[in-house]
Parts: sequence; C-alpha cells; structure tokens
Amino acid sequence: MESQEATSQITPQKVVVASLNPVKTGAVLEGFSRMFPGSAYQVSGVSVPSGVPDQPLSDQDTLQGALNRIQNAHALEPDADFWVGVEGGVHPDGETFQSFAWIAVESKEGRTGKARTATYYLAQETANLIGGGMELGHADDLIFGKTNSKQHSGSVGILTGDVITRTSYYVQAVILALIPFRNTQLTFRTEERS
Repeated sequence: MESQEATSQITPQKVVVASLNPVKTGAVLEGFSRMFPGSAYQVSGVSVPSGVPDQPLSDQDTLQGALNRIQNAHALEPDADFWVGVEGGVHPDGETFQSFAWIAVESKEGRTGKARTATYYLAQETANLIGGGMELGHADDLIFGKTNSKQHSGSVGILTGDVITRTSYYVQAVILALIPFRNTQLTFRTEERS
C-alpha cells in the first residue's frame, strides 16, 4: 500500500483509493486538498478488482467499475474515512471511441459523490486497437512508443502534449465528486448506487 499525505497539524483523515496507480492517488490527494484546504488527508492506494473488464467499453460499465472498487476497498480497509474509485473507460461512437473516467467517493457515514471527467475522442489508430480488444494504455504505449503511459501522463497527456496530464484530468472530477461532502446540508441523489 502506497501512501501520500497532505501536511498539516490537523489529524489527517484516511482516504483509501482503490488503485495503486500513483496518478490516481495523486489526483485524489490534490482534489481533496483543494476542495477542503483546511483539512489534512492521508491518501493510500490498495489493489482491488473493478468487477468489470480491464477496458470498460461503456459509460455504465465504467461507472460500475468505480463503484465496485469502492466496495472492494471498503472491505479491505474498513477503518478509512473515505474510499475513492477511479475508473477510466471508453464508449463507442460510430467507428471510434470517446475516452473518459468516472470518480466515485464514499464516506464512512455512507454519503456518496460521483462525477465524470470531460470526454475526448481517441485517434482512429487507437480506436482500431481498442476495437480489437486492447486496453487503452497498452494501445497508447504501442502507438506512441511509450512504456506504462497510464501511470504517467496517460492518453490525454500524450494527445495534448501534457497541457492536460492524466492527473490534472482526474483532479477536476475528484473535486466535482466531493460536492456532496462540501454541501452536507443539501440532498444529492448520487447517494443511490447504480
């Protein structure tokens, strides 16, 4: 289990990310720290299954993967304050694919927040490999001559020349998924599981 911590004199809240990918744990730490700047967080990652294919091929499968990751992380680390699932996926659009990710957050009180990242289209060369059964990260590595790009700038970073990195791409969605936790006086229907 890898751990990252926002420094503060406040006792940190424990946040478990359902992934060991440093891009995902880093994005979660940054999102929590930006949304709640007066709080401290100890963010750690755990390896748990998503219960969906390695490359989710629909919006629903991608969201379900994020929710399943929360459940599995909760079972593995039940004493956390928050559990976060980050699941990247693609959705077919004609002969190509759109790429996006779902972020789901659950608190120990049972409150849930969900948000989807922005969507972008993949190059046809990438779409052809995904259509043939290859995972997006592997397709990017093959096409762009990278190694393990999904643990670095990711497809979005490669395609934008790191104007948007995979971390920055996830941070905004983490912040949006935290809206119900910042506005506890309001009711959000995201608390109902899909």
